[in-house]
Amino acid sequence: MKSMTGYGKGEASHNGRSIKVELKSVNNRYLDLNIKLPRTFNSLEDIVRKNIQQVVERGHIDVYVTYVNQGAESGGFKANIELAKDYLSTSAVLAAEVGVEDDLTLSALLKAPDIMERCEAEADEEELKTLLVLATVAALTELEEMRIAEGDAISEDIKAKLKMIENFVSKIADRAPFVVVDYRERLKQRLADLTDDIKVDEARIATEVAVFADRCSIDEELTRLGAHFGQLAKFIASDGVVGRKIDFLIQELNRETNTIGSKANDLIITQNVLKLKNEIEKIREQVQNIE
Repeated sequence: MKSMTGYGKGEASHNGRSIKVELKSVNNRYLDLNIKLPRTFNSLEDIVRKNIQQVVERGHIDVYVTYVNQGAESGGFKANIELAKDYLSTSAVLAAEVGVEDDLTLSALLKAPDIMERCEAEADEEELKTLLVLATVAALTELEEMRIAEGDAISEDIKAKLKMIENFVSKIADRAPFVVVDYRERLKQRLADLTDDIKVDEARIATEVAVFADRCSIDEELTRLGAHFGQLAKFIASDGVVGRKIDFLIQELNRETNTIGSKANDLIITQNVLKLKNEIEKIREQVQNIE
């Protein structure tokens, strides 16, 4: 079991060129990749995407790629002459129109957007591709380690909560047979209070009790809950992507629990149903972060 939350960073360097890849993952229904690359690497985005898709199946992942070239041929700067001339002429017109001195200096001009452009030295695309793959794989390895560690913690927490809800269900199952018995006694007492010394028709009472017993029976719900618990334990112990399967099981657990609550007609069962629903909700919240 893996969490969908994690962070991983990987770096690869050669000949003064260095690539760093950072991965930040949070939960999401599907795999959603947000990849931010330097313009030099636009043609290599698909390589990053495919490497991640081979490892991760669900989650929103922000991918940040940074590139530093400190080699002998690290490139230089190029001035946008036409844009600079446009700045100068526009500044002169503006100064004349408003009646102020045109004090635009070279220092100020160099601070204007897009005047100076960094030009990277041409690099061997295969070399960049290799460095990018190495950095991505290293980041993925770190990301997976964190996702697995958090997944183990979630797994242990769900196991503990599963034991608690099984205990609540056991208490409900133990109490269920006495609901009909108590109802029969209350019914007989009520009839006795209403009819004084008149003899009560036992057959009529038996019929009423039988109807009540059928209406409040929770045997099927308890059986299905037991089956769901077994399936949930199996998913927790299994490898692979199980988040959606467990999420579906939690919906079924809630459905059966709600049905028991509506049929119960008993204070003790109702109290345990409320406790059961509370623990199921805690599991549901945890499941939202499982891949």
